[in-house]
Amino acid sequence: MTATAEPPADAAVIARPTGRGLFETSLAMPGGNIVADEPVDVGGGGAGPTPYELLSAALAACTAMTMRLYAERRGWTLPPFSVTVAHTVVPGGPRRDLFDRRLVFEAPLEPERRVKMLEIADKCPVHRSLERGADIATDFAMPPAPDPAALASPAGHEQAMEEACAD
Repeated sequence: MTATAEPPADAAVIARPTGRGLFETSLAMPGGNIVADEPVDVGGGGAGPTPYELLSAALAACTAMTMRLYAERRGWTLPPFSVTVAHTVVPGGPRRDLFDRRLVFEAPLEPERRVKMLEIADKCPVHRSLERGADIATDFAMPPAPDPAALASPAGHEQAMEEACAD
């Protein structure tokens, strides 16, 4: 599979180093492919968003989607709006991440709707995931074992020997 191929249906995201620069990584996911990188000042090439910018983007997108869906279901017409999110680390003490989220409406909202939109923003699924933390399960996926029938042929046997001696 090439770095730009779509991931299989059972995979959400596949990350592969591109070989360009120290950090540049191709991300293949349903719906499109993007490149992540680190800024030049930390040794990256600046070719794409950083991992924390991607995490901030997930929070911003989910917040905007959740607010829009809530308003739609209530029959509310909201003025155009945006959600900005910036990640920082809280100084001092044990490491704590801060996602500074800002809801920006292009026209005033009634006070009751402002309060409700803040409440709904806190209910977006990505917000809730970040708040409660997550468990991460990691394992290895090895290539499938060679087919014994293929190994029985002279070409299969030669290929198996080549692979065995490849390191």
